[in-house]
Amino acid sequence: MLSAKHKTGLVFFPAFDWAISPTHPEREERLLYTQDQVFEEGLLDIDGIIEYKANLVEIKDVQRVHFCAPDEKSVMTESHFISAGGAKTIADAVMKKKIEKGFALVRPPGHHAMRVVHGGRGFCNVNNEAIMIEYIRSAYNVDRVAIIDTDCHHGDGTQDIYWHDPDTLFISLHQDGRTLYPGSGFPEEMGGPMAAGTTLNVPLPPYTSEEGFLYVIKELVLPILDDFKPDIIINSAGQDNHFTDPLTNMHFSAQGYADLTRLLKPDIAVLEGGYSIEGALPYVNLGIILAMAGINYSNVREPGYDLSKLRQSDQITQVIERTCDHVMGNWNARELIRNRMKSDKKFDKRRRSIMYDTDGFNEHQNETIRICTECGGVLKIDSTSDIGQHILAVHVPRKACRACREQGFEWYDSASETYDMIILQNRDDDTYQVRKKT
Repeated sequence: MLSAKHKTGLVFFPAFDWAISPTHPEREERLLYTQDQVFEEGLLDIDGIIEYKANLVEIKDVQRVHFCAPDEKSVMTESHFISAGGAKTIADAVMKKKIEKGFALVRPPGHHAMRVVHGGRGFCNVNNEAIMIEYIRSAYNVDRVAIIDTDCHHGDGTQDIYWHDPDTLFISLHQDGRTLYPGSGFPEEMGGPMAAGTTLNVPLPPYTSEEGFLYVIKELVLPILDDFKPDIIINSAGQDNHFTDPLTNMHFSAQGYADLTRLLKPDIAVLEGGYSIEGALPYVNLGIILAMAGINYSNVREPGYDLSKLRQSDQITQVIERTCDHVMGNWNARELIRNRMKSDKKFDKRRRSIMYDTDGFNEHQNETIRICTECGGVLKIDSTSDIGQHILAVHVPRKACRACREQGFEWYDSASETYDMIILQNRDDDTYQVRKKT
């Protein structure tokens, strides 16, 4: 009888009542085929592989991460509460040492959801990984977290949430944003003034194969993880790099995903994208589960797999090597870059326009962060959406210094009542306050 080397937990939540449309790739069949494959292969009969049922995430958990306008229940369905709750459920099992590894196979996905949420973008409304991470930080006193996003699309939402957090390492491997939604994720995107270098982006050319992905993991990701020394490693496990995926242009395989998982050794994986519903997902998920559990996955093969046809060109290899050198240079120069970004300013500002492609509107942001030498810096965001909500969102970071706490309270207390909502998200004492226009 097979036995798992690493006790591994699984959560399945196909979200029967949520889909972009009945024929859209983002629908419940994405996970039903995987669930059938897991049952057919007898994975749950293996000693050390355990299935858990997803619990609902609480509104307080969402409020640690997001500013939802006009409120959480307006931008989330029950499926969103359960999907994020599935990630939280598996995190609880890992943190309580009931299991060594955990994989939340849940939908809707979440890595395109940013700190401010007015609706859906990139099929995402709230960020499952970020909600899970801030929960375990609150409940289990976890500090340093590494998120490795291997979805084919840049994890711009997770990047936005942790842009100013020096205790969160975010590395995204994705198809070059010049060729794919959301059009971001370049090496120059490194994080805010107090956290530059802890956001690292590795854009990969179309038709990158196993060779390229595994090169990035071995030569870039693993050395940086050794330097950063996270308390926990999270994999945003998007599977749309597969050679049969209808939305992307990559040449990855089920074996490649399993090898990546074996090398990365994530404590928790959370499913993101992946839209080859029959030809890829059941096999990729099977490979990932076996790799997490420490079980031989060499016989996992999807239909149509032919390594000779999927090899990347020498030109692609050279581009990837140059990109890794560039990103490693950013990592090694992070302190210099931070000092240059801080200069003598008291505040740093960003202006952005954010497209909500799923729901069909735009958001306009003016962001201000206090330059601080003692903490991650207090942040405020003036956000207006095309659908009418105008909010002021104030974020006081974990481990905030006294000056940043006081600045956050001052911004919140003195804000004009012309805003539809004024929100104070105080992560220093885990509270959330809202004032609404009367």
